[in-house]
Amino acid sequence: MVLSVLTTKRRVHRVLVDQGSSTDVMFWSTFNKLQLSPDQLRPYTGCLYDFAGDQVEVRGHIKLRMTFTDGTTSRTINIRYLVVNAPSAYNILLGRPALNMIGAVASMRHMKMKLPSLEGTVITIKSDQKEAKKCYENNLKTKKGVIAVTTQPPREEGVARAEISRERQPEPAENNKSI
Repeated sequence: MVLSVLTTKRRVHRVLVDQGSSTDVMFWSTFNKLQLSPDQLRPYTGCLYDFAGDQVEVRGHIKLRMTFTDGTTSRTINIRYLVVNAPSAYNILLGRPALNMIGAVASMRHMKMKLPSLEGTVITIKSDQKEAKKCYENNLKTKKGVIAVTTQPPREEGVARAEISRERQPEPAENNKSI
């Protein structure tokens, strides 16, 4: 699901709601477009990995005030982003930390995200289908993939996790009869 949010008095489009991401990510190109100073970055000592298992360069982390609005009601919170130097069709990945902090519920089926306002009402943000389509087309054209961010390496002793999980799956017992 692709949304837009407000930060530093600007609307940021192409914000991917990624319920599978273990962290919130801002890409270096977005950091520069927002004209943020590298002096604002705080050091980050952890490692991040993409889908292919390659380590992603982390420039640091930054806290920014983000405003989520449906046009009538809004909610503003501070979100800590890891700023990464990696190609992406998206500007920001909103992962589980931010979604949990704001109490958001994203529905891919309905292409909407709902979150409570501070006044007790519900803010409903619709997915931006035009931006989502542009991101998809850009990924196809440039062969840029979405960074799946994890704080743990996706490989154990040179073997991919998918291979490990296949090896550990239970097998049907022999001589079982169907009923």
